[in-house]
Amino acid sequence: MAETYIGGFHAVIAAIEDGGVKPREILLADTRRDARAEKLIDLAAKRNITVRKVSRDTLDLRAPGLRHQGVLAAIEASDLGGEEMLDLPATPDNLILVLDGVQDPHNLGACLRTSDAVGVDAVVIPKDRAVGLTPAVRSAAAGSAERVPVVAVTNLVRKLEQLKQLGYWVVGLAGESGESIYDVDLTGPLVIVMGGEAEGLRRLTRETCDRVVGIPMHGGRIESLNVSVAAAVCLYEAFRQRHHKPAKANLKKKG
Repeated sequence: MAETYIGGFHAVIAAIEDGGVKPREILLADTRRDARAEKLIDLAAKRNITVRKVSRDTLDLRAPGLRHQGVLAAIEASDLGGEEMLDLPATPDNLILVLDGVQDPHNLGACLRTSDAVGVDAVVIPKDRAVGLTPAVRSAAAGSAERVPVVAVTNLVRKLEQLKQLGYWVVGLAGESGESIYDVDLTGPLVIVMGGEAEGLRRLTRETCDRVVGIPMHGGRIESLNVSVAAAVCLYEAFRQRHHKPAKANLKKKG
């Protein structure tokens, strides 16, 4: 089985505590003797995971270009969720994020962090022409990649059609849409679909959506937001509608 690495203390601790795949071993820089390192060593010992002290050069060679903070966890590379996990009938609380061709690992990582924060059930990505769960993505997600199921699908449009048949309402985001995200009911079983950095929503993906909305911009000086920022806006609007009642006005006079 192929192996990959998770880097950074948040991501490694999340893999130990919450991940579906137990790290084979943890590599810790021999210069790390601080409280965070000691906490990680204690946690790994409780889970019977080996911690091996190595040089920083060794860490850099194992995960080139990754900001590892002096710690890496070796895991199996093939830990994406299977498509079958999306085949269950929708329930009112279900929320799925679909990313149609996101290429930047930092954007995917940021989307996973927001998805974790609002309780997204799964993040769906295409198997082709999109970044996967690389070490850079895991590092940017800071542990959320180990908590939020990521499902790579062969045919994104077909999967959206199947989700609709299971009872989901599919809402896509496009900057040129005249309908605001704030004017749409985002309660109930919902799929939010975001486009990639370059193309946005592809034509077939857009046509499959039940509704296409946009995020209103002030003054017309900005055409669109970064995909991870736009995803955060949409997911938190869905979260607000699902979990927060409007605040009642305070009619009491001061003084």
